Amino acid sequence: MTFSAEKWEVEMPGKTDRSTPSTDTPYRAPRISISIPSAVATPRGGGDTPSAQALLAAIVESSDDAIVSKSLDGFITSWNSGAERLFGFSAEEAVGQHITIIIPEDRRHEEDTILASIREGKRIEHYETVRRHKDGSPLDISLTVSPVRDSSGAIVGASKIARDISERKHAAQRQMLLLREMSHRIKNIFAIMSAVIGVSERTATTVKELTSDIRARVNTLAIAYELTLPDIGLTAVQFRETSLFTLVKALFAAHQGADIERASIRGQDVPVCGTTLTSLALLLHEFSTNAVKYGALSAPAGRIEIEVRYDPDFVLTWTEIGGPSVNQPEGPGGFGSQLERATIASLQGAISRDWDPAGLKITLRIPADVLPRTRPPEEA
Repeated sequence: MTFSAEKWEVEMPGKTDRSTPSTDTPYRAPRISISIPSAVATPRGGGDTPSAQALLAAIVESSDDAIVSKSLDGFITSWNSGAERLFGFSAEEAVGQHITIIIPEDRRHEEDTILASIREGKRIEHYETVRRHKDGSPLDISLTVSPVRDSSGAIVGASKIARDISERKHAAQRQMLLLREMSHRIKNIFAIMSAVIGVSERTATTVKELTSDIRARVNTLAIAYELTLPDIGLTAVQFRETSLFTLVKALFAAHQGADIERASIRGQDVPVCGTTLTSLALLLHEFSTNAVKYGALSAPAGRIEIEVRYDPDFVLTWTEIGGPSVNQPEGPGGFGSQLERATIASLQGAISRDWDPAGLKITLRIPADVLPRTRPPEEA
């Protein structure tokens, strides 16, 4: 294999020069000379091997990344299959158009900065930004832009390589959400533990009795949390199954007093399993944590009444009694509120609150096809 260079020229295809709309002169992009080492162009042995130009064109066309070239005025001069897949425009639709067809309005200033750098011969590497699909949806991409020179060395355009990083961005967002949820849950556990200690303190008469009661309540909390988590084996994840009444009793067992039922539930019991079980447990946990911090469970005689019915949708009514006077908080709420909204959305449900000073009333509504009265036959 020899290593002398083969030089070839490529004329970037174009349509009409949009920078000179007053004329009907067809836009012709400059012919660009590119040197390719003959290690690629002329393998030893000859034969019917592809030319360097054909080989490079095949590499560009088969790339999974979007590879686009444009003039210094920003008009698209080439558009590979990767660009078609990423942005949704065919080559026929894109070539000759201005590059701003894929740039959101609030990102247009980036193009001026990029073209200014290209004119100075500077390369832009791995610039993370947002571009727009043909259907208008945003795309997270990593962008590398390089100047394109003609045979005399003059800069005549730019080549762009765009890589879709949407999944990586989404994964990072999911990771951050999980970290925030973990932090939120840990803080809630401390609040609940404080309330559990308070309940035990009011009923115990000796240190030994207090210790035993706290230990029993902590063990009850552990059992309740275990009920809401999937069974993660070596080969598969299996979701648990229970009933709504069993779930409520398990979640509130640690809060029950010797002389008062702190939480009661009546109405129609329903089977719950899988992600529905986890989502309902998460919502009830949020409700109870707020009750422990600010509501009925923060008072010695406070209690919660839960009623379940169908009308025909599933309706759960949560009523707090005997707690301090409550008022609607200002602002959008913290992470707990965000978590609650996301959980309700996953159940296709809705929630409303009545901020009665005598006690908060929460109404949770879930479509019957999401939470049916009985298990579907195929799951039975």
